[in-house]
Amino acid sequence: MGGVWAGVRERVLALRAAPNRRAVFGAYFKECGHGFALRPVLTEEQVEAVERRRGVTFPAEYRAFLLEVGAGGAGPDYGLFPVDPGEDAAPSGTDADADADTDADTDADIDTAPPLFRPERTAEWEEHQSAEPQRSAYGDTAGEAARFRADHAAWDARDDELLAALTDGALYVSEQGCAYYTLLALTGPERGTMWHDARAAAEGVIPVELAGSAERVTFAQWYVHWLTIAERRAWEEPARKEAGA
Repeated sequence: MGGVWAGVRERVLALRAAPNRRAVFGAYFKECGHGFALRPVLTEEQVEAVERRRGVTFPAEYRAFLLEVGAGGAGPDYGLFPVDPGEDAAPSGTDADADADTDADTDADIDTAPPLFRPERTAEWEEHQSAEPQRSAYGDTAGEAARFRADHAAWDARDDELLAALTDGALYVSEQGCAYYTLLALTGPERGTMWHDARAAAEGVIPVELAGSAERVTFAQWYVHWLTIAERRAWEEPARKEAGA
């Protein structure tokens, strides 16, 4: 074990004893808190099994994380979704599970090439949104009302297609809450970079950015940035209550 992940598992687990650990967002929140726990690491054979089912090789940083740090658990926001050799990355019952067809594992290996992650689809979806048929543009006759309904149904079907396609070629890695998720691009020119699934706010898919930088953020940068801030917060002594409070 070495490189960017050297000592990271130990640093994360040590936070379970930090005096101000509960001040770290997402660590202790009802049943959603990760509690700074990490799942066991995967073996090379287990990672390969997951990759075969998904029909893709994971980006190097994420792959090494599974092998050296853990297969899910503590991480940004409410933590990382678990990765099991025979299960989906996102827990069943979430919106991510329903929306991300590329995240579904099957018992058979996938022979077809995985779809490309294309964030430019967000612009295409936004353009489509602006072209929604308006009833006021149609006449008052029954025929015009029927034409509007047909046009709007076709527009709505295409809108659903475009919206679902925004996350093709990406892996859901964590939940931010309120139907927001974080994605890791698995394919295409943006492979290995992190993205926000902000469809809940009608913003499509947008890149993760770190303060002071407009550069694309990789999985390791995203995770280590979170850990550095979490350590700073968790190891602070809890603020003392004022006398009589």
